[in-house]
Amino acid sequence: MSRIVYVNGDYLPEGEAKISIFDRGFLMADGVYEVTTVIDGKLIDFDGHFLRLERSLGELGIENPMARDEWLDVHRQLVAQNDVGHGMVYLQVTRGAPGDRDFIFPDPETTKPTVVLFSQANPALIDSPKAKKGIKVITIDDIRWGRRDIKTVQLLYPSMGKMMALKAGCDDAWMVQDGEVTEGTSNNAYIIKGGRIITRALSNDILHGITRAAVLRFARESQMPVEERSFTVEEAMQADEAFVTSASTFVMPVVEIDGAKLGAGTPGPLATRLREIYIEESRKTAI
Repeated sequence: MSRIVYVNGDYLPEGEAKISIFDRGFLMADGVYEVTTVIDGKLIDFDGHFLRLERSLGELGIENPMARDEWLDVHRQLVAQNDVGHGMVYLQVTRGAPGDRDFIFPDPETTKPTVVLFSQANPALIDSPKAKKGIKVITIDDIRWGRRDIKTVQLLYPSMGKMMALKAGCDDAWMVQDGEVTEGTSNNAYIIKGGRIITRALSNDILHGITRAAVLRFARESQMPVEERSFTVEEAMQADEAFVTSASTFVMPVVEIDGAKLGAGTPGPLATRLREIYIEESRKTAI
């Protein structure tokens, strides 16, 4: 069965979906996106993703084309029509297609945003083989633009970072600025030392992760100490444990950084427990 996607108000088989070659998302990476997890056919942290979408759109001066309940209905329709048990729903909003290429923003009265959504199934989302053995990361220079807090579709360098990691025989890359880890290519980064969870504080330097917020809340509720501060690569390599968080991986243990094994080189107890707690608690509040 062909996957059903959503484009500007229409539900279509993916092979029939089209947007203009003049769309600014294609020409200028002038757009934002969100990824919402689906567990047991229900959406995780939907309101968090909606609020971050509103913020990202506002920072770029793009009109939000739909109200919260309209977004929710489209998400649910795609989950139902594509029979998604575990997976995700991806949404992208661009500034639209003005009919020509220009650096100047088009008039929002005549050029409306382009809206695209699609689902992606992942049956192994919860019972992830990688979560059982942990992932290996390398470190790379963080040379992205300064507004990483806006979830834009400018993902070329993160993609290059993932390819650098694969070439090095690893799974992902952590980006480093002035000797300190900012975040992963598509996730927030953490270390654990002496039972304390350490992760960079929110700023324009990193994405304000929705999964990050939930995991830190669950950690504090479980009496796990949390420090929101920067940490160096050297500090990370001396940590007891490390992990990353994202909507598509939940809590993913990191077992090696630049060739240095953390602990026994296997997922640590705190990261493993945090993953269990996140899945348990998210299932309770999914909609």
